[in-house]
Amino acid sequence: MIEQTSQGDRAGGARCRPLLALVPAGILLVLLLRPVWDVDIFWQLKLGELILEQAGPIRTEPFAARHLGEPLPAVAWAGQAVLAFARQIGGWDLVRVLDAVCWLGGFLAVSAACRWRGASAAGVALAIALACFAALPTASVRPQSFACLCFGLLLALHRLQLRPVLTIVIGASLLVAWQNLHPSVSVGVIAMSLAALPRWIGWLRRRNEPPVAASALALLGLAAMFATPDGVSLLETSALNAEMSVLMGASEWRPLWIAANGKHALRIMVVLLAAIVLLRRYRRLDASELAVALGLLVMTVAAYRFVLFWAVAIVPVVSRCLRGGDEGHSRREALIAGSALLLVAIGTPVLAPTRFSASLPLAAVEHLRRFQVQGTVYGDFPFGGVLIDAGYPDWKVAYDGRYYRYSRKEWQYNGGIETGIVPLVDVVRKWNPAAFVLDSVHNRPLAEALSQSPAWRLTYASDGIVVYLPRLSRRESPGSAPH
Repeated sequence: MIEQTSQGDRAGGARCRPLLALVPAGILLVLLLRPVWDVDIFWQLKLGELILEQAGPIRTEPFAARHLGEPLPAVAWAGQAVLAFARQIGGWDLVRVLDAVCWLGGFLAVSAACRWRGASAAGVALAIALACFAALPTASVRPQSFACLCFGLLLALHRLQLRPVLTIVIGASLLVAWQNLHPSVSVGVIAMSLAALPRWIGWLRRRNEPPVAASALALLGLAAMFATPDGVSLLETSALNAEMSVLMGASEWRPLWIAANGKHALRIMVVLLAAIVLLRRYRRLDASELAVALGLLVMTVAAYRFVLFWAVAIVPVVSRCLRGGDEGHSRREALIAGSALLLVAIGTPVLAPTRFSASLPLAAVEHLRRFQVQGTVYGDFPFGGVLIDAGYPDWKVAYDGRYYRYSRKEWQYNGGIETGIVPLVDVVRKWNPAAFVLDSVHNRPLAEALSQSPAWRLTYASDGIVVYLPRLSRRESPGSAPH
């Protein structure tokens, strides 16, 4: 009877495996159906185009009116170039597919390694589903997707347990590429340090071999942090970006318990409780994998922006929990998964072309382009990326989403404009703008001042976004405001 039940379980598992192999394709479909909402991808794509033209990082500021010619940090320069190249050859649809594949690829890489090392198809499918559910709100077109891919590959490399020398050689190249695609390799350093810690404890107790590969990758990751065109100065840029992000109230830089992160916290709690239930029931744990997941969970609670890395880190932990009726991996399973992914990646852009969030001022900016404006276009700082992408080199911006580009004093001045402390006359004097593109709710005082000013005329108003142009043409060149 027991033998018959076991055979039945194996038969049921074999029948379910083709369906489980479709889980990644389903997640990819969800990713591709989401609209583009990240405001920064637009200036990153334009900067990527300049990087491709110059065949290297751009060293001086090209966009911000009052910072032209100043040194420009090469943050995520390789990622920007790759995305820009994708747009040049395949438009926004290819950018969207590339980004989604990289984002999902981080989860698939580590899950494939787990499957190769004996995890069940059911365990891997459940792990991917839970992890992607936790991180889905972070999914949009941006270079961070490269970081997700690289982190997943790093954990996969660790999970495969190859020869230490081979692991170190492959890992070193991966870490350098990661830091230039997106400057977050410090997360990999932390992960490898946490992975090595339990094994070092075991080594001290004479139970295990020393974790040579993980320790070496942690040290190489430290070196890779400076293997960019910016070198050591990247630390200053990262610190400034973090400081200004907190100052501006960016929710992804703030703790999980604040009101703005409430929905995200609930999602994470659901996934965490599911993982705890599975771990308590099946008790199949690896100390190194658990240490990485717990460490990144603490980081996520302190700052929501780390949720993507935590989600990738729970894949190997959860994948151990379920043992299905299948043994080992199969070529048929991989073929089904790969074919489904390819079908979704090719078919979705055809059936559902790229959509953009209604919060982006694309229609307003397209309207402004008809007036052949040149100079500084003053917009709400989230609009800066769209203005840069649509109008460079004719347009410069007063602000954009690069928090590290502007000083604390400049961001405080921006806050004064938004609250009405700084009057319209001071804004005009400072930037001599050729046009305004504003969110009439977010920047209400400035929008109201423009509506009452005889020097400016409203030329566009839709969905809360307004465009103002001067009533009289200007001979001077706006956008070259003196420092």
